[in-house]
Amino acid sequence: MKHLELASGARMPAFGLGTWNSAPGEVGAAVRTALELGYRHIDCAAVYGNEAEVGDAFARAFADGVVAREDVWITSKLWCNAHRESEVGPALERTLADLRCEYLDLYLVHWPVALRADASPPAGPGDYLSLEEVPLEETWTGMRGVKARGLCRHIGVSNYSSKKLRSHAAFDDPPEIDQVEMHPYLRQDRLAGAASEHGVRLMAYSPLGSGARPATLQRSGDPVLLEDPTVRAIAAELSATPAQVLIAWALERGTCAIPKSTNPGRIAENLGGASLELDAASMARLDALDRGLRYVHGAFWAKEGSPYTVETLWDGDV
Repeated sequence: MKHLELASGARMPAFGLGTWNSAPGEVGAAVRTALELGYRHIDCAAVYGNEAEVGDAFARAFADGVVAREDVWITSKLWCNAHRESEVGPALERTLADLRCEYLDLYLVHWPVALRADASPPAGPGDYLSLEEVPLEETWTGMRGVKARGLCRHIGVSNYSSKKLRSHAAFDDPPEIDQVEMHPYLRQDRLAGAASEHGVRLMAYSPLGSGARPATLQRSGDPVLLEDPTVRAIAAELSATPAQVLIAWALERGTCAIPKSTNPGRIAENLGGASLELDAASMARLDALDRGLRYVHGAFWAKEGSPYTVETLWDGDV
């Protein structure tokens, strides 16, 4: 398994299993399958609504000797309704209880968006708070606090633009990770430059193009990344699958990839991408596919009553 060295010197598995949009009754079995196959990084989030089932899978796998807790990198995320400093600790404690763990390896601020504490997704009119009302620095102080308490070993952010990432670089104990959508249709070169400048590693969600994203994110005319002719041609040349090619592309760029699946065959197939090697010519062909396309576009944060817009969310990053 490939690893990425973080700014702190820690080594994080560069490939893992995502659990976003994994259905109840399926996600626990998916986690168990992944661990048995050799996955050593599982990505979770409170808002996914399935952390308790994931936690049961962890507890059984650890008890059965499939893997030791210290050999699995567990990531989770702070939801948007707990951005005040006083709310970060209780939110993480709930996640730890659900995941049946004493600590996380990595805790991320899920979105640079603040909601009222009693708001639950999907956010409605009046549920939103602005970043001015809950400053990014206040949320980060809360994140530093839970790290100091030993509830998590590393802290980072998710869905943060290059502009917001640079603002965090001035904070004490800056982020080590920014988890963002990234694939050949969305190379994120501007963000990658900012991340490299400040010693932040990027973690790619939806590295296969988010084909199973919720209907609310589906837009007419969006291309299917796994069906792209260039991706399919490279896969055929290498006797690999399109998914394996996309995973290999992400890892070759020095990013972490966390594709989601609950299908045992696909979970095994995706793992094969972690050992696939792409030459410079194949990388260049994939790089040329960039079109600045976000499948997780963020327009759901720009509803009635919201102080956020898609433009201010991404700050011009493509």
